[in-house]
Amino acid sequence: MNIGEIARRSGVSRSTVSYALSGKRTVSEATRRRIQEVIDELDYRPNAAARALKEGRTRTIGLVIPPAGGRLTYMQLEFVASVLEAAARVDLDVLLSPSGGDHDRSFERIVSGRRVDGVIVMEIRLDDPRVTTLQRARMPFVTIGHTAQAQEVCWVDVDYATLIGRCVNHLADLGHRDIALINRSAELLAAGYGPGHRARDGFMSAVARRGLTGVEFCCADDAPSGEACVEQIAATHPQVTAIATINEAALPGMQRALERAGREIPARFSVAGVAARHWAEEFHPQLTAADVPALEMGSIAVELLIERIAEPNAAPRHRLLAPPISLRNSTGPAPAYKPVV
Repeated sequence: MNIGEIARRSGVSRSTVSYALSGKRTVSEATRRRIQEVIDELDYRPNAAARALKEGRTRTIGLVIPPAGGRLTYMQLEFVASVLEAAARVDLDVLLSPSGGDHDRSFERIVSGRRVDGVIVMEIRLDDPRVTTLQRARMPFVTIGHTAQAQEVCWVDVDYATLIGRCVNHLADLGHRDIALINRSAELLAAGYGPGHRARDGFMSAVARRGLTGVEFCCADDAPSGEACVEQIAATHPQVTAIATINEAALPGMQRALERAGREIPARFSVAGVAARHWAEEFHPQLTAADVPALEMGSIAVELLIERIAEPNAAPRHRLLAPPISLRNSTGPAPAYKPVV
């Protein structure tokens, strides 16, 4: 039994039931009594997480996002939207806080000021000082992504190593022998950006396992950089016939550069990767890719955080997701001839 059923039987909205249970807003005595009668009839008992939230001071969670001056990728925006939606379903407010660069004070205020009951942190590095700060402050938190010390905290993440490995295997099965990995920017990799390092590891392992030739290129998160990256591949490694990538924001530029060079997709060149469904479907032809379940991940992060708030001393839980590769139209057999650029 859940709040939705109580609301239906009481003839009120879900939010009204939530307000009656939490005391966050005033509900008329007649409405509160009607809700209580339904609760008694159904023998409804809020779970431990709901009780903990009811006793909390703020009923607000923090979402730590990349610096406001940077452009969020579509995947990052989906993470934000899904956290907001999942929090709204359980009557929680969300306080957005940028971190990094000149924005670290915002993060520090969230932690030191106890303005929230718990925090979700995006864009995790392998060695992330924000995680250390939250641990020292004993603030309940969950990360989207995970550090090198993965067992110590609660997190939800995509298995980039496995997924890029599957992309390489798919391309190898199609006969491609020379494959390039287009990763995220060199700056992100140098800062210890987890997905980039795991994608690199998965790529190198798969290339070695299949006896292929593989080369990695770093690329900033925008279309012009994707365009320049493909041009660099064509100039320095003309034997490459396929790309695997986790850089969704650079995809439009990759597509333009391949079209301009006469590398028809998939007849003369194949592209596969890990990306939000939006980017995969906008690519032309549509991208063979593992569609990152960003909406699901945000919802899982909120669920894990509520549990963490309820039981802060419980063993950390982890969710590592590996969605299947959606076979679309951007991959095909390797060309039987040496490509000319």
